[in-house]
Amino acid sequence: MNITPFQALACPLDGGPLQRSGATWRCTAGHSFDIASHGYTHLLPVQNKRSRDPGDSKEMVAARRRFLNGGFYEPIAAAVSEAALRDLPAMATASCLDAGCGEGYYLRQLAAATGGDGQTLALLGLDISKWAVLSAAKQDPRPNWVVGSNAVLPVQAGSIDRLLCIFGFPVYAEFARVLKANGQLLQVDAGPDHLRELREIIYPTLKPERAATVQPPPGFAGVSSESLRYSLDLAGQETIADLLAMTPHLYRASAERRALAAELTTLSVTVEVRLTRFTVAIAPTTHAGQGSARRLPLRHKPPFPLR
Repeated sequence: MNITPFQALACPLDGGPLQRSGATWRCTAGHSFDIASHGYTHLLPVQNKRSRDPGDSKEMVAARRRFLNGGFYEPIAAAVSEAALRDLPAMATASCLDAGCGEGYYLRQLAAATGGDGQTLALLGLDISKWAVLSAAKQDPRPNWVVGSNAVLPVQAGSIDRLLCIFGFPVYAEFARVLKANGQLLQVDAGPDHLRELREIIYPTLKPERAATVQPPPGFAGVSSESLRYSLDLAGQETIADLLAMTPHLYRASAERRALAAELTTLSVTVEVRLTRFTVAIAPTTHAGQGSARRLPLRHKPPFPLR
């Protein structure tokens, strides 16, 4: 398996195709974006930022890198890699976008899992946090890494075979736009018992469990859904603190509850996630007496899910 950077980027300002010239990406309208010395490109216009430094902080990214590189979520990565590689044609180039890639752990695991002769994977990792993308680019220079937003993906339409959204913020209209007609969205979400033992420490009460039924998002059809559940035995205050720091629970808990978690030296937690595969829905239509197919239009973006 050959790993190569994904090239079909789009200008975040006008949507036109970007062409690389040396250390710069340019569109025909004259917009240009320099490639940083560490190999990533900033494609998040300032007018699309909601804050000066959006996304995970430098400290959160470092915690995530330490925890994930410890192998604690390796079963999740293995399941994602297997699902992403399933049904891909041999002797061809397939493209994969990790939308909300963080520090790049799941793309690195996907690259390591590949083994098909004659097949090429063109990889693109995107995150709104510049610290996450910088960390990803430092750890593996082979994919294309960009700072960008799921709300307006700097990716050309119909160019992606597999799109990963792992504990992320899906924007289904954009996902459908960039996916090929036979492309698939692989979405990983927390299950009802995910990190329950940690949540019981940092929250006075837990919210009711969400319904287990998975409904395809607008414009998508379901392909498969599977649950993954296992236990982790964590040792050491730093490891437990890293786990808490890479979740939204760190900022939702009170200072008193965070202090309780900081005193832990051992913790057994449940990992429970749901991996769902979707494909872009095709609706039948008739034109001039002939049967044909088209993608369902997506005009409205659903709100981000609460984590």
